Amino acid sequence: MSQEERRTSSGRREQPQERTQREQRPRKKRKKGFNLMGTLLYVAFVIGVSTLLAAVGWVAANDLLALNKAEHSAIITLPDDIFTSREVTVETEDGTETETELVVDMDYVIDTLKENGIIEYGLLFRLYSIFSDAQVKMTPGTYQLDTDMDYRAIVTNLGSNSASRQQVTVTIPEGFTVAQIFQRLEDEGVSTVEKLNEMAATHDYAFSFLQEIPLGEPTRLEGYLFPDTYDFYMGEDPLTVINKMLVNFDRRFTDEMRAEAQANGYSVRDIVIIASMIERETDGSDRATISSVIYNRWQNTGAETAGYLGVDATLVYALGRTITQDDYTADTPYNTYTNQGLPPGPISNPGMASINAAMEPESTNYYYYALGNDGTHSFFRTLSEQQNFIAQQRAES
Repeated sequence: MSQEERRTSSGRREQPQERTQREQRPRKKRKKGFNLMGTLLYVAFVIGVSTLLAAVGWVAANDLLALNKAEHSAIITLPDDIFTSREVTVETEDGTETETELVVDMDYVIDTLKENGIIEYGLLFRLYSIFSDAQVKMTPGTYQLDTDMDYRAIVTNLGSNSASRQQVTVTIPEGFTVAQIFQRLEDEGVSTVEKLNEMAATHDYAFSFLQEIPLGEPTRLEGYLFPDTYDFYMGEDPLTVINKMLVNFDRRFTDEMRAEAQANGYSVRDIVIIASMIERETDGSDRATISSVIYNRWQNTGAETAGYLGVDATLVYALGRTITQDDYTADTPYNTYTNQGLPPGPISNPGMASINAAMEPESTNYYYYALGNDGTHSFFRTLSEQQNFIAQQRAES
């Protein structure tokens, strides 16, 4: 059959011009190259994103798990004022109880950790803190943290049982007042004067020697904060700080000493008041002799002293400064020149040497003493003897 006689698929004979038009019509080509390129780009994109995510995940993991981090340590302080209190209900064997817990300002913690180079990713640490309930596991204080600590270790080491919590050794000298002790504790970073004063004034400590002293003033603890060398945590709870010193006094002033004082007709407070005056009047070996003068003047009201102790240190304590001649008539219960008997409370926190001197005064008939130019005390039976000595010392100076 000739080309002119070819038929279409429907049986109609195909005309030559129709065949020519069909053969000249361009055929549609498959875009094989475009599809392959798209696939390659997609694969490259997936690989790139996966690599990026893996890289980010690895870097985040390094921070979270403390991997491949440069060695570095920093001192981190969590002050009291970044904590707030909240009431929580807890289940106990007897039912439910309400407890108070401290909640830390996590923004402050994260900023501090980042600024000190302990963590790199604040958002990641915040997420960890949410899942680990970290905001209630931290306590006020000063801590040393290292970059080899993972997030879990960081949270643990910012808590009350942390081995990284910074300690400071503080020596409280004999004869310091409550005000001086609290100032030294603040200077050493243990607590603040304000917090210590509040805790001293308002907390009812469970010690027998404090039971008759009313709450209200920090000086209610005067005489009972035993002078010694202590190890405290920086930023420690003021209740713990004060209690540690009171426990020390309670241990040092033994049951045998209390029984002896009672047998002699004195209370623990009487002994502490006398010891506090001895402590402020001398730091030498004449404590027992000065103690004898105090007892002689206190108890022998028929003598020329008539029960007036005449101790300058009680006026210095009350007025808070060096006294002048006019101060001997000052209107204060601590003026032992115008008020008979012991002052209303201790005037310092005495050490054991002065407490022992108050317990065991020397047996003398001295009623007066004066400090000489050589820095030692001389003792006298009469006022005239004392005044003659003072005049002589002035003439020689």
